[in-house]
Amino acid sequence: MISEPVVTAVDGSEDSLRALDWAIDETRRRRASLKVVHVRQYPLWSPPEVLAAAPPQEPGSPVLYRIRERLDGREGLPPVEYAALDGAPGAVVADLGASAQLLVLGSRGRGGFASLLLGSTSLAVARDADCPVVVVPRPGRQVHDGYRAGPGPRVVAGLNTDSPDEATLAFAFAEAAMRDARLEIVAAYPWPLQTWMLPGEMPGPAVDQDAVEHETLTLAEGFLAPHRKARPEVTAEIRALPGDAAGHLVAASRDAELVVVGRHRRRLLAPARMMGSVTQAVLSHAACPVAVIPPVPPEE
Repeated sequence: MISEPVVTAVDGSEDSLRALDWAIDETRRRRASLKVVHVRQYPLWSPPEVLAAAPPQEPGSPVLYRIRERLDGREGLPPVEYAALDGAPGAVVADLGASAQLLVLGSRGRGGFASLLLGSTSLAVARDADCPVVVVPRPGRQVHDGYRAGPGPRVVAGLNTDSPDEATLAFAFAEAAMRDARLEIVAAYPWPLQTWMLPGEMPGPAVDQDAVEHETLTLAEGFLAPHRKARPEVTAEIRALPGDAAGHLVAASRDAELVVVGRHRRRLLAPARMMGSVTQAVLSHAACPVAVIPPVPPEE
């Protein structure tokens, strides 16, 4: 059994209960243990005497007690540990990623506004955790059906051929292997191309879309080659598609088991952890669970 657990955060909401069920299934596949965490949050403006007088949160607290009741008697459960913590949920759960192999959350908990598709806690954890984070959406999200998927279970992964992320590809191949699923790699390329000319400048030669698509496929095949070798049991298909990467990934999420995306690579002038616009759009609109993979720290 792998020493690091799968961690899921619960607050009693239906979103967190769906995430709990997803985390149990994932923990079984990984042959790991499961850690169920509830974070009790006090208002930032609470006076010190209120915080000092608050009773410590024990595993027998109402939220975790109901979770225990829900799981009591369920067959095939992995080893389960319960923990109650105090603080800001986004920060506390993200910190748990330092000693977890995976964090699993619902798309929105009891807090926030009903109109938001993605809760602030889920967004903060996906942005800040040191391990992969899976956000499980509410059922019924509608996506257009322009993406034609093949039959059978499948995992979808986004690939930016300008800045490939090896950690994202490795995670996607591993998930496809555990699920006995096909892997569909979505590699979007910009089209139509934007060209800018100075006054009086002659336009350059026309760019052929087929050539751009072929170049995208060639680059993608090169990035996938070592992963195909490491996971020969996984059937991986590359789809080079023109236009918006987020739109293609959201469309591909329909009936998929999982969509895998990279978070955002730190840059010299922007060292803070960031969430890329494509990743945030996929988190907000995908119809299936989304795994957000942190980049591998660059070597010194």
